[in-house]
Parts: sequence; structure tokens; C-alpha cells
Amino acid sequence: MTEVVIFLEDIDPVVFYGANNALLDKIRGFFPKLKIIARGNELKCVGEETEITLFAERFNELVEYYRKYHRLEEHDLEKYLFDRDHMKSAATGEFENVIVFGTSGRPIRARTVNQLLLVNDYRTNDLIIAEGPAGTGKTYTSIALAVRALRDREVKKIILARPAVEAGERLGFLPGDMKEKLDPYLQPLYDALHDMIPFKKLETWLEDGTIQIAPLAFMRGRTLENAFVILDEAQNATISQLKMFLTRMGINSKFIMTGDTTQIDLPKKNESGLLQAMRILANIEGISVIRFDERDIVRHRLVKKIVKAYENEENGDKNSNS
Repeated sequence: MTEVVIFLEDIDPVVFYGANNALLDKIRGFFPKLKIIARGNELKCVGEETEITLFAERFNELVEYYRKYHRLEEHDLEKYLFDRDHMKSAATGEFENVIVFGTSGRPIRARTVNQLLLVNDYRTNDLIIAEGPAGTGKTYTSIALAVRALRDREVKKIILARPAVEAGERLGFLPGDMKEKLDPYLQPLYDALHDMIPFKKLETWLEDGTIQIAPLAFMRGRTLENAFVILDEAQNATISQLKMFLTRMGINSKFIMTGDTTQIDLPKKNESGLLQAMRILANIEGISVIRFDERDIVRHRLVKKIVKAYENEENGDKNSNS
């Protein structure tokens, strides 16, 4: 008899084994010659060596499938464990346009022309500037790319930043310590991460610094290596702040800046570093500038009309002043 212990790394065993161990019991049923004992993240198998070898191979493939697609249901187990063609197609990317699979197994993919351009430009550029109106998926698509890069071990950490402009003078009047004051302002970034990373795993990564969410000012003095760094709401970074941010780029890092130049909250709009960056960096090799528009809006159908109405109003004011 042989005994082998398999470790579940980066996976919550309660979720993986199913409610009341329903999935684990079904797996046991496929290997009746083995004694399979689960203790937390350890799975001990006792039996003949050939049986254990087969089980370990199939089980590890099942784990990889779960890591990639974030879903596993009881009725799927037989084809995932024994249908080799199905497992092969799943492992090699059956859903080729999907960026990452969310926590509920929902595929997150580029849904518009410019979202797809962002995904494609990521392959050949280390700095991407994505500018456009609200609801176009600039930040969400960028975070999906970051999560995929972290899972595929292309980078060692994700850093998400925002210039805390709106919080500004009112920050001192908010209750709590600095983190508690800033967390509501950074909540959209947390929301996107919760869509893509299981709660316990995200909690661990936030605690150990694998994922960091912070105001832009906290970037000063750092060199960001082996990191996927996203600056959201970049239109509210001043010229000096944005220069500081861009010069944090270290070896093997990917930077994405997202922003909407129609929603600049700085006292003087011409101080927006994003406006300058789009102008002076556009023709540098390795840098991509993508301009999203109302055709990329993927929120409620009215958002497109709202954005268009404000755009028409702004253009009307410009024409009347000329």
C-alpha cells in the first residue's frame, strides 16, 4: 500500500469540496479502491501505487481547471476527470477571448472594440493610457488583465492607485483612521477585485501586500518592479504627480492609466497630468494611447445617452464662446 498527500494551494477547501463535501464524496466514488481523507488543505490518499498515480494526475488537472475557471459542479466531475478531450480543450483555452474567469465562474472578456484593443496592446506595450467616458470598462478590463497576469505569475504584485482629489479638504472630517477615510473612495477598485478573486484569497493577498490599493501620493519614493500598476481616475493627477507616478516604473512592470478628461476635478483643468501625458507620450514606442468613446459604454443603456447629452452641451458652449 502507498500513501500520498496532496496539498490544495491557494484554494479554499470548503468551496472546492462543495457543500457538505458533496464534490469530494463524488470524487471518492470515482476511485473506490482508494481511501481518501481530507484534512483542511491536505488530501491523503491510501491505496495501490498505480491507482494513486492516476488519481493524483486527474485531481491535479481538476485543481488547475478550478483555478482557471473558478467553477466546479457535481455533474461536471465525470467529464472533467475522465473525458480527456474535454479536459484538453479546457486546459488549452476553450474560451480564447476570455481575460479571466470571475469568482462565480462568469467569463470576463473584452466586450467592445476599444476594450479588445486594450487587451491586445497589453501584449506589446508596457504603458497604456486608456481615456474615455464613464462606463466604458477601462478600469474593469485593466484590473482583469492585472489579475490574469498575477495568476499566470507574469508579475508578483498588483498595485492600484487613485489620486484622492474629491476626498481632499473633507478627508479630515470623515470618521476613522487614514485607511478608513480612504477606503470608501477606493471602493470601486475593491468591487472589481471581489468580482474576480475569491474572498479568502483576496483577503490574503491584501494582507500580505500581493495586492495593494492606495492613494497616488503613497507611490512617491517607490520603485515598482515585477508589478502590474493601475492608476485610476488619472485625470485628477496633476502634472507633477503623474510624472512622479510614471517614473516609479521598474523592471518587468506593466503600467495602465485610466481616466476621463471630461471629469477633471482639479481647481485648474489645464493642470491635469493626463492631458499632458496623452499629448507628449503618444508617439513613444512601448506606449499605447487608447481613446474610448460612448460606443464602448457597457452600463445601463441610458448612460450612453447621458454622456452624449453632456458632450453636446459642452460642444454647444464652446461654439457659442467662439
